[in-house]
Amino acid sequence: MKRAFFPPAALLALLLPAAFAVLAWEANYDESRVGTFDLPDPLLCADGTPITAPEEWTQKRRGELLELFEREMYGVMPPKQCARLKGELLSEKSVFGGKAVQRQVVLYLNAPEETPKMNLLIFLPANAQEPAPAILAPNFEGNPTVSDDPDIIAPNVPDATRIEKGKPIERGAEKSCWALEKIIDRGWALVTVFYEEIDPDYDDHRQNGVHPLLRAWEDKNNIPWESRAATITAWAWGLSRALDYLQTLSEIDPDKVAVMGHSRLGKTALWTAACDERFAAAISNDSGCGGAALTRRNFGETIEVMDTALWWWFCPKYSLYAHNPNLLPFDQHELIALIAPRPVYIASAAEDLWADPKGEFLSALGADPVYRLLGTDGIAAFAEQPPLDTPVGGTIHYHIRGGEHDVTDFDWDQYLDFLDKYVRGK
Repeated sequence: MKRAFFPPAALLALLLPAAFAVLAWEANYDESRVGTFDLPDPLLCADGTPITAPEEWTQKRRGELLELFEREMYGVMPPKQCARLKGELLSEKSVFGGKAVQRQVVLYLNAPEETPKMNLLIFLPANAQEPAPAILAPNFEGNPTVSDDPDIIAPNVPDATRIEKGKPIERGAEKSCWALEKIIDRGWALVTVFYEEIDPDYDDHRQNGVHPLLRAWEDKNNIPWESRAATITAWAWGLSRALDYLQTLSEIDPDKVAVMGHSRLGKTALWTAACDERFAAAISNDSGCGGAALTRRNFGETIEVMDTALWWWFCPKYSLYAHNPNLLPFDQHELIALIAPRPVYIASAAEDLWADPKGEFLSALGADPVYRLLGTDGIAAFAEQPPLDTPVGGTIHYHIRGGEHDVTDFDWDQYLDFLDKYVRGK
């Protein structure tokens, strides 16, 4: 069995054993208990006005929805001007038998101050004849875990929850999840960063990571505390700053950078792409509730679970919906719609019931009308969840594979085929 890229139950059990034991016992995995619900229409404005033309979506409804997600769920996204970026090359060498260049860059976010900062690990196709498209994908355990190369720099995040203090990082521990040579062989660059270098994954009352940079802007603009940038928004803001830097590199095509994430970082990838339209595509792998899965479905992970054990991911206002998600003025199909008309891939795993695979598919289906309004083929008329290991769709793509909460070679094969077609036009 492959090591799971990020098993949510295991982490929650570490963070909050007693509470999680109760919550896991109460989690519903029975479709007959899901109940009925009505999804908000993504093409119906708050004032009841229907959206019937692309310009109406662009000029009115998209901004209205984005503001709702900011105010009620993820927190307001601060602008890039909160950062003063400076990239410093730390190392560069040939890897994979000369097929790729491995580059390490420290990106200072408040230059000339030393902190906050994040280390970018960049793999570039060595013999590309033109700027390469790129995939930006944060990692869970630190850059050295994606490859067993001894020269990859370990993160310096003393308060990180994913790395035990005093325990050496296991180099290459997660390399089976990354398919680095496959990505390079297909002509793509891969860029990764340890997510807790952007913001630690625990409740620090917004004191660490990038939050001090964001707070001055929030104070100046009187952002209510209950709608200030939560941790997922902090991670997304950091990924956008990584894109700022990548767009300065001659080796990378600035218009062909996709953002990809798994589990909670799949939630982050979708929110990143929704807020930052420079990303050419988004990939959500097993992102579950708060990501691709419909919130109104009483199945697996729920707002109540996250509000009890992982509340810092979302702004305080989101907790108001923990016991009645039907009161939400939106649902996650509208998060996917905010990425339209750019390509988006939603993926599930059959054994990952916690992430509600059916809810992830239904969310992709619910975003389809917006994609079609904007002139794409959407999910290409697939109204039923497909069989295992059978990718379906168009500009919105979906698959459910066999297996557990993980990122596999099968997943990467589908993502690269999808990105080649819808981002590179091959």
